[in-house]
Amino acid sequence: MRLGRKKVNIVTERMILRAPVHGDYRAWSSLRTDSRDFLEKWEPRWTSDHLSRKAFANRVYWAQRSQRTGSAMPLFLIRREGSVLIGAITLDNIRRGPAQAGTLGYWIGAPFARQGYMREAIQGVVHHAFEKLDLSRIEAACLPENAASRGCLEKCGFKYEGVAQSYLQIHGRWRNHVLYANLRPDRRGRTGIG
Repeated sequence: MRLGRKKVNIVTERMILRAPVHGDYRAWSSLRTDSRDFLEKWEPRWTSDHLSRKAFANRVYWAQRSQRTGSAMPLFLIRREGSVLIGAITLDNIRRGPAQAGTLGYWIGAPFARQGYMREAIQGVVHHAFEKLDLSRIEAACLPENAASRGCLEKCGFKYEGVAQSYLQIHGRWRNHVLYANLRPDRRGRTGIG
């Protein structure tokens, strides 16, 4: 099933994962502003207009286009209790053909960290990717010293695969990242094709 055929909503025990909409701007900018010190050390350097309404609108348009083309699945984490935005997760760089893979990225607001929300979101997205999108491999990368992110990935069934040298620019420097992957269990070995 291609992403573009319908809107993606993933329901977990405590959250609804859905695409961002223009009406999310205030909640998103407030959460990002309040969590800036918590997030900046793990992310690419924020541009001067990072928190602007225009930059957010561009994110929403990118999310809509990406879902329509099936190249990515950007989702906001909305806690069902109170309909509160608590973070975001994106399955990006979706590759079809022989790869059947995608790359996972995510962030959570400081007030909601270490409460199991991201583990729940990752498990929901991985299940959706394997069962609905028919992907075989989900990849993720994080900074070596990000113990919380590494632990979360490992609890979600991701396995350590190695180190990518100078993988991404984080907070203004090229940084090595540790690589993880989660493989669909029924897709190992011979394919029966060819």
